[in-house]
Amino acid sequence: MNKIKLLTSTFLLIAIYTSCNQTQETTEVIATDSVSVSVPMAIELKDANSDLAYDQYLQLKDVLVLSDSSQAQSTAKDLAGTLGKIKGSENSAKMASDMASVTSLSKQRIIFTTISSELIAMFKKAEISSGSMIVQYCPMANDGDGGYWLASETEIRNPYYGDEMLNCGEVKETITKK
Repeated sequence: MNKIKLLTSTFLLIAIYTSCNQTQETTEVIATDSVSVSVPMAIELKDANSDLAYDQYLQLKDVLVLSDSSQAQSTAKDLAGTLGKIKGSENSAKMASDMASVTSLSKQRIIFTTISSELIAMFKKAEISSGSMIVQYCPMANDGDGGYWLASETEIRNPYYGDEMLNCGEVKETITKK
C-alpha cells in the first residue's frame, strides 16, 4: 500500500512539475511572439484646418474607444468648430455639433458613423503633404450594418464597441499622398 502511495505521489509531482514547465514555456513563447508594436503613421495635410480636423477626429475616435461620452461631447464640439471653417464640410460640422449635444454613448457612436463616412470621403480628396491615414471597418457596428473609421495606425481599436470588442475590425484602405 505504501508503494502505491509513494508511486502515486511521485507521479503526481512529476505531472505538476511538467505542467508548470509547459506553462512557463508557453508564457515565454507568447512574450517573444507578442513583440509586434503598432506605430502611429504621422500625417500632415497641406490645409491647416483639415490637419486640425483630422487630429480632432482621432481624439474623438479615441474617447469613443474609451467609452467616455462626456469627453466625446467636448471633442465633438471642437471638431464641429474646425469643420465649420472647411468649405464643403458643413454637414459634417452639423453632425459633430449634434454629437456634442447628445449624452448617450450609443447615439454618439451612430452619429460617429456618418461623420466618419463624410470625413473619409473628404480626406481622400485632401492634399496630403506626408504620411498616411488608415481606413478601418467593423462589420458588427450599427446592428450589423457596419461602420468605418479613420486611424493613424493599423492596430484595430474599435470606437463602436470600446473594450467590449476592442479589436473587432479590419484595415480596409490606406489613404496616402497622391
